[in-house]
Parts: sequence; structure tokens; C-alpha cells
Amino acid sequence: MNAINIQEKFTRFSEHWHPHQIAVVDDMQVLLAKLKDDFVWHKHEEEDELFFVQKGTLEMQFRDRTEIVRKGELIVVPKGVEHCPKTQNGEEVHVLLFEKNTTKHTGNVTSEKTKTLYPKL
Repeated sequence: MNAINIQEKFTRFSEHWHPHQIAVVDDMQVLLAKLKDDFVWHKHEEEDELFFVQKGTLEMQFRDRTEIVRKGELIVVPKGVEHCPKTQNGEEVHVLLFEKNTTKHTGNVTSEKTKTLYPKL
């Protein structure tokens, strides 16, 4: 039961699209990730996913539109909704993710960006 300095935690890793776990709340995990450029189109059949932007601007692409999520804003992607996060013009974006422990990194898709283990910070 110690306070967690999120900004300090971001200084501990540099890899893009590789979430790091900073806390567990019941069956949910709190993750930090650095994003840059495009991810992969995917969906999570059974889990919602919350993205809270700590730095930069996130483009959350859906098949019918793109939502712009700026620093200090969050977006919840409902289960079953196909999405593809990306950043603008090579910008590095920092996000806090809140999702169930069972959520697979790239949902229903496996790609070279898929991670199966999230390091603990």
C-alpha cells in the first residue's frame, strides 16, 4: 500500500506497445504503455478496455470513425468493438490502461506486436 508515481514509472522502460503492470485491483490490472505509430486492428470479445492519455494525443480508430483522445482524457473501448490505436506524426504517447487480467494484448489477433507477459514495475 504505497503511492505510485506514474511519471517515474514511465522512465523505467522505453519499448513501444509493451504494457507494464503497476497495480492490480481485484481482477483488473493497471498498465502503463508507450505508444508510437500504428498498432494492429483487433477486438476483445469479453473485456472492456480503458485508455487514459498521460502524454500526447492518441487516435483511437474504429471501423466507422476515429476518436481523438488528448492528454488528460480517457476512452473506454467496449468489449467486442474492433479498434486500432495509433499516434500522430511519430509522436510518442503515454497511456494508462485499465483492463481485466484475462485481457489478451492484441485480443483476437496474433502479430509481431503481441505480448503475452507484462513486466511488473
